[in-house]
Amino acid sequence: MVFQSPTAYPVFFRTYSRMTKLGRESWKEVCKRTIEGISTLGRFTPEERVLLAKQQEQLKVLPSGRWLWIGGTQWINNPKNYPGAYNCTSTNLEDWEAFALMMDLAMMGCGTGAIIEPQYYKKLPIVYNHINVEVKGNPGDHLVRTEHTISILDYQNKTAYITVGDSRKGWVDAYAALLSAASDIEFLGKLSLVVDVGSVRKTGEKLKQFGGIANPAKIKDLFYNCVKILNKAVGKQLNSVECCLLIDEAASVVVAGNIRRSAGMRQFSSGDGYAAIAKDNLWQQDTEGNWRIDPDRDALRMANHTRVFHQKPSLEECISAVEKQYYSGEGAIQWAGEAVARANADLLIHPEAKFDFIKAYNYGKADVWFNTYFPCLRESEISERLSRYGLNPCGEIIGNNFFCNLSEVHLNTLNPNNHWEQEEAFKAGALSVAALLNHKFVVERYRKSREADPIVGVSFTGLFDFFVNAFGVKWLQWWEQGRPQTPEGLDFKVKEQEYLLRWKKIVHDTVWAYCDKHGLKRPNRCTTVQPSGTKSLLTGASPGWHPPKAQRYIRRITFRKNDPVALACIDYGYSVVPSQTDKDEFGNLLNDPFDSRCTEWLVEIPVAVNWAGLPGADKIDVSKFSVLAQFDFLMQVQKFYTTHNTSATLELRASEINGLGMRIYNAIKSDEGYISAALLARFDDLQTFPRLPFEPIDENTYNKLVQEVERRSITDNFQLALSTYDSGQEQIEAGPAGCDSDKCMLPL
Repeated sequence: MVFQSPTAYPVFFRTYSRMTKLGRESWKEVCKRTIEGISTLGRFTPEERVLLAKQQEQLKVLPSGRWLWIGGTQWINNPKNYPGAYNCTSTNLEDWEAFALMMDLAMMGCGTGAIIEPQYYKKLPIVYNHINVEVKGNPGDHLVRTEHTISILDYQNKTAYITVGDSRKGWVDAYAALLSAASDIEFLGKLSLVVDVGSVRKTGEKLKQFGGIANPAKIKDLFYNCVKILNKAVGKQLNSVECCLLIDEAASVVVAGNIRRSAGMRQFSSGDGYAAIAKDNLWQQDTEGNWRIDPDRDALRMANHTRVFHQKPSLEECISAVEKQYYSGEGAIQWAGEAVARANADLLIHPEAKFDFIKAYNYGKADVWFNTYFPCLRESEISERLSRYGLNPCGEIIGNNFFCNLSEVHLNTLNPNNHWEQEEAFKAGALSVAALLNHKFVVERYRKSREADPIVGVSFTGLFDFFVNAFGVKWLQWWEQGRPQTPEGLDFKVKEQEYLLRWKKIVHDTVWAYCDKHGLKRPNRCTTVQPSGTKSLLTGASPGWHPPKAQRYIRRITFRKNDPVALACIDYGYSVVPSQTDKDEFGNLLNDPFDSRCTEWLVEIPVAVNWAGLPGADKIDVSKFSVLAQFDFLMQVQKFYTTHNTSATLELRASEINGLGMRIYNAIKSDEGYISAALLARFDDLQTFPRLPFEPIDENTYNKLVQEVERRSITDNFQLALSTYDSGQEQIEAGPAGCDSDKCMLPL
């Protein structure tokens, strides 16, 4: 397979190709590994396997990023490692085990969602003991290592000893032991904690089955920082922000420990005053203009924060939330009533029932509604059903203590006029996610969730590109006008809906037929749209449903300095510059990537969307599309395709704050299907910031840069070039992160 997208080779070999004894896997080898693994797990027929292989090899349908990395390996066949196959998780924070579970999930590459509302964290024990902690030794000190954490509690001398084991479980158990000791009443209010990290493997050792190499740079910080948080809470229960900090401190260690990026979602109650200001003034400037981050809250950067509304928000609250997000990137509203209604679609079959249920939910009477209309439901089941509003890190999945598998159809590779081709693609996507429903989880709370509420998510990317190819430049002109309700606009909307409804039906029909055949409970929601930043680069799709940044742009992809993949990029003809983090002693950005002070590279790649040459398309400035036009398109997808939630990053200007706040308020008030969306400030002078991930360029500049790439190139075989730099090196990264979004890389 020869990748067509100019960004594909750098991203594929950086993120999805595993190092083997014979070198890095080719795309064909990755397909063979992952399809064999999923076909075996899913007990696919030969016809199903052929369909899946064809769609994946041709880059029309891709499994989750985690499955591309770990699928088909020996590691993932162990039930304790099943979570490593999932990008999407959510956990209710109701006991110390939940904290440990989320650290375990993060170490396996999962994105971790957490509900930190009073009905959960108020179940946590009181922090009884003030802790004095000493961390002894350094990773690699012990010649004979212990794999398992050893914890010794000496109540008589008010001392606890923890020897951190050299394994994922060892790290997690040590973290759990610390939390447990803080609330252990046998220590009578005070204890000395001695932690030995000498058994932990030192930096640079290979992680044989999971992939990547060890980097325990922050293992000591975990204990010092967590003790600092716990000591502030002595004599009481933790508040929501303290809970959040404890989770995020563990996430910070995992990032340093070699999961490339740790994605998180923290859901707080709408009335939680502590959470509402948790990230306010996180960055602080001194009198000389120098910026610093508040060290006590640094870990909060590990996750997005969302406010859960169990009653419909007021207009003032909606506008205030939009304004806060514009200036800080935080404080999104989640309307839980719509989320819970969607998560009970098996009962709320008719629209009238759904509207009636949401009305009851808004008045705090949802349990009464269930008892009235479904008297056969047990109270425990009603409670579980009403808890299905947990979100994964980018907000596209809803559920309760869940894992959800994802797949993705790349619409930009499909012919809008070939319905059979589209049907094959969405069938393959549905089979890909359904196979993982065969997993039986070891942890009871996740196993029970899977049994009560099995969920999957078939997503797509490149929807905007697909519709440009389907409807032409007139559709772009309609966008430019704000997607008004003109006769032509209404006709476009009907056609959009026809595609979206057809795809949704294919997915649900395929998943349900598979489940019926294999004796599995049918999921009641199977479709979503994920952010799809990294995987979109494999085919050059505009991410998710979003419009592209421009018809043509420079895409900058981050690597560490002298990374073999980045060196191969240079041979391939791409230019390399130092990242924004590399500066001289005067604060000026470095210009020479080989400067000894440089630590990180940006590979610069000229990119054009697949419809850039459409006559008249260059006259449309997609960066000028209004936020209300974006919202309108989002709601088309949300209402006619998505049965979970549509991950969205709406870009807005200051002048659009009030209008968007009012639109969100009305969408919730009128039960249009809105749950939540992320917002990102848009500035017309954005390109005054240097070396951003996206830099729009005109056609002449694009053609000039492409010619320069061709002139610099000394090979057209990327993998061969890479093999010359891979010799004797270990693979640093351990596959994709649990969040596949470019939002993380955009300035806020």
